[in-house]
Amino acid sequence: MTANQFISFENITFSFSGNRLPAQRPVLEDVSLQIRQGEFFCLLGPSGCGKSTLLNVLAGFETPLSGGVAVGNRKITAPGIDRMMVFQGDDSLFPWLTALENIEFGLRMNGKSREERRRVAMDALRLVGLGGQGDKFPGQLSGGMKQRIQIARAIVLRSEVLLMDEPFAALDAQMRTLLQDELVQLWERTGSTILFVTHDIVEALILGDRIGLMTAGPRATIREIVDVDLSRPRRRGDPAIGAMYERLNKIVSDEVHRTLERAEQ
Repeated sequence: MTANQFISFENITFSFSGNRLPAQRPVLEDVSLQIRQGEFFCLLGPSGCGKSTLLNVLAGFETPLSGGVAVGNRKITAPGIDRMMVFQGDDSLFPWLTALENIEFGLRMNGKSREERRRVAMDALRLVGLGGQGDKFPGQLSGGMKQRIQIARAIVLRSEVLLMDEPFAALDAQMRTLLQDELVQLWERTGSTILFVTHDIVEALILGDRIGLMTAGPRATIREIVDVDLSRPRRRGDPAIGAMYERLNKIVSDEVHRTLERAEQ
């Protein structure tokens, strides 16, 4: 691993096992990828190409058939609080705990005192713009608020890496735009390394320092890595965004067509 590489996927091949799937048919095949420390990296590709699977390998939720992944010099073999996941839905929030208690949960598991975890959790609530919502339960919060709680729960543990699996996909367009902009501001303040999975080209262009474009599955891999050399904050109406969109849309469309062709075979 070179000095500017922080996360390293080396020749990852992954296959799900089960009676309904052909034996050893790889979802991912020979995937290699390096991500820099403090980088906002987006994985972009058609549905079913293995984006979330690659994220789960880094999280330690899945084990590849071959190859490996490391953060710094640490080989990843299991989940850890140095790599926190923010999911698409809100199922990971405990419905019987308040927003503040959900954020405190990981700190409590780490043995932090009540006073310390309350202070840290309140700071995180304010950081994600929910300072007055701590006593509400998940069922009393909007979808956007729940996603902010997930993000706050991750950042209180001071994780080196945030893993985000299409966290805004279920939200309406206005809330998605708002949270995208807020996430960039939060990332700039915390300095975390973010690996963000999306199938939305504009979202990837607004958020990412670089974008990894994946091929259609099965046997998916990284087709191309694109540098998003645009100043921040980025505006969706910027002609430069439009020009990059056309380039990326052609690549993604090609891979979607391959997905459809394979489904007919």
